[in-house]
Amino acid sequence: MNTAKQLTKKVTWVGKVDWELQTFHGHEYSTERGSSYNSYLIRDEKVVLIDTVWLPYDREFVEHLRAEIDLKDIDYIVIQHAEIDHSGALLELMKEIPDTPIYCTKNGEKIIRGHFHQDWNIVTVKTGDTLDIGESKLIFVEAPMLHWPDTMFTYMTGENILFSNDAFGQHYATESLYNDVVDQCELFAEAMKYYANILTPFNALVKKKINEVLALELPVDLICTSHGVIWKDNPAQIIHKYLEWADGYQENQITIVYDTMWNSTRLMAEAIAAGIRDEDPEVTVKLLNAAKYDKNDIVTEIFKSKAILAGSSTVNNRYLSAMGGLLEMVKGLRFKNKKAAAFGSYGWSGESVKLLTEDLTTAGFVIVNEGHKALWVPDEEALEACRDFGRQFVRSL
Repeated sequence: MNTAKQLTKKVTWVGKVDWELQTFHGHEYSTERGSSYNSYLIRDEKVVLIDTVWLPYDREFVEHLRAEIDLKDIDYIVIQHAEIDHSGALLELMKEIPDTPIYCTKNGEKIIRGHFHQDWNIVTVKTGDTLDIGESKLIFVEAPMLHWPDTMFTYMTGENILFSNDAFGQHYATESLYNDVVDQCELFAEAMKYYANILTPFNALVKKKINEVLALELPVDLICTSHGVIWKDNPAQIIHKYLEWADGYQENQITIVYDTMWNSTRLMAEAIAAGIRDEDPEVTVKLLNAAKYDKNDIVTEIFKSKAILAGSSTVNNRYLSAMGGLLEMVKGLRFKNKKAAAFGSYGWSGESVKLLTEDLTTAGFVIVNEGHKALWVPDEEALEACRDFGRQFVRSL
């Protein structure tokens, strides 16, 4: 079966759409809409393969590629990023064409050799280096930490294609391939989730690299990502979205994230939300139970928010583990320009609010007050105090 799809006269998509994928990066990233591993075959005077697919599909990939072209006709392989979802089929492919040169960055060589322990013919490139393949040239642009040290982009002249690897991608399965023929709400939701959970720590590098590429004034007709859709209709729109997301992004939203043992902290969260709405009817308020709601979707809501409230009851002189796991993720994402406070119920010790505040501080949030506690099950007086806490929180913003 030939699954290849022609993009232009010279470029063919030869990747894999993975409709069954449910988690990625181990179990760190939820992918309810699946994903794709996009690989591209360029046929000019020279033949170039850009990236491969994830390891579980290595044999399938090689067989489908063989149906498209005699493997021995491949002159060069470009690996833009050596993470195994891009390089996973290399070992199987190189059994067939062991002497084919592999182009990558200097860091890419280290990682490829560290992954596969093979003495392959690796050619390292840096920003501005070119590869003449006939009528077109490939121009390499290093993009370290977008999102690994070895990442690079590849620009194809003539066809005006930017092969962007992980940048501008989404974990989104589609047979339609292009951005203008998929559900736009789904597409941009997945694009934001991808940015929030993967690229947020590198905001400054994202802005710098995009502006560097824009300064080259290269025409871009297609952005060929490594996951999800290819940006064909107005490809610049996702570039501008990235610049917006990288610049301390926030909407008029407050997210309340909590965990609860016997519903006391939930009651507090709902009362605080009511107080927020009393004070500012225009603000979007979302309440998310960290033990029940998808952690990556919570991260995306935090990314969108101008402020958050983190709540937990006290257990064993700490706070609940679902909040602990979430805050460990959030610390690594290094959000900027967001405010926060903590709240929670307790019985006899009540350390959760203090500890949540400390961890929110470590995560980079601006703490607006010392937080709010309620003893045992909050009665109407305690709930009114929570509502007032919500009102005061809004005023502090």
